[in-house]
Amino acid sequence: MRSRIPVFVLILLAYLGLSAFIGWSGLQYWNVVMPAAPDALFIFVYVLLAFSYLIAMLARRAMPYALYKALKVIGSYGIGLLFYAVLLVPLADLTAWLLILTGTDASVAVTVVGSAVLAVMAVLLLVGSWNAWNPIVRRYDIEIAKPGGGRKELRIAAASDLHLGTMVGKRHLSRLTERVASLAPDLILLPGDVLDDSIEPFVRENMAEVMSGLRAPLGVYAVLGNHEYIGGHIAEYVERMRAIGIDVLLDRVVELEDGLYVAGRKDHAVESFTNEGRLTVDALLESSNVDRSKPIILMDHQPHQLGAAAEAGVDLMLSGHTHRGQMMPNHLITRRLFELDWGYLRKGVMHAIVSSGFGSWGPPLRIGSRSELLDIRVTFQG
Repeated sequence: MRSRIPVFVLILLAYLGLSAFIGWSGLQYWNVVMPAAPDALFIFVYVLLAFSYLIAMLARRAMPYALYKALKVIGSYGIGLLFYAVLLVPLADLTAWLLILTGTDASVAVTVVGSAVLAVMAVLLLVGSWNAWNPIVRRYDIEIAKPGGGRKELRIAAASDLHLGTMVGKRHLSRLTERVASLAPDLILLPGDVLDDSIEPFVRENMAEVMSGLRAPLGVYAVLGNHEYIGGHIAEYVERMRAIGIDVLLDRVVELEDGLYVAGRKDHAVESFTNEGRLTVDALLESSNVDRSKPIILMDHQPHQLGAAAEAGVDLMLSGHTHRGQMMPNHLITRRLFELDWGYLRKGVMHAIVSSGFGSWGPPLRIGSRSELLDIRVTFQG
């Protein structure tokens, strides 16, 4: 934990510096278009947007739940707006400066350029919100060259990164249960980050009641993501999921009735947030005496070590975590960090699928990505 403190301080200082720069630029625009309005009003609104999320996280224990939730909602949108402001405002400042150099009146230049930035931000907010709250069903058809027991086909519904919490709640969760039911899957899989961080909203708002609507003949299985470890309360979360019929696999393998295996790894974050380790894919299958001539489906929240999973005999690996960057151009970063940051990849005989997720982290905005539910149709050849 101590090793992460300097990194947190550096990130905080960078955030404060960028926030101050954006705030100063915004105040110049405010003074031009609303000269009679007090600066204090702008500063109050700006600070509320820029720092509500941070205040809520740091002072959670000192405030009522309703205030905590309100600050996180405001701050989540604020983070999204600030993110794009960091990209747009320097360009806007440069444009305004060039206009002034060419003889344009300074107030006109600031008004035109600043209003253009606000218009772009409004479009991003509308489009991003639509993409976040209106998930699509993305279908994958794959073949596994092994016998499927008594099955020729298997239908899987998979949803990663729900991030249930103060922002993503029962309404969005209901969208998941309704869409999953319409697919009539044989098996439902949840590859991590079901919770956003704290388990408190999940419990307080009785989200388990809605989630209990996830039902499939072969069962519902989940694994942990990094956000469950960030929030803690792992044992309570696992127990609450078990109570509604969802089995959370922690370095464990289950054999389904048709000679199919579902394996679930502990998330990579276990090594950072606890004193525990996690088994390699090969050791996990070996410890469970898995018959590797049968189909093996693996859930591993973060899409690391695809090659090791393929070499161990896994046929289908499901992951999430990346959100495909959630808000472009972050996808350029996730593309560099992961061999597969979204979509489908054939690794030897193994099929790897990484979902952009059903929910969202922080701002409920998606630019260049969509909230999605996976409809995976498996055909067995053997």
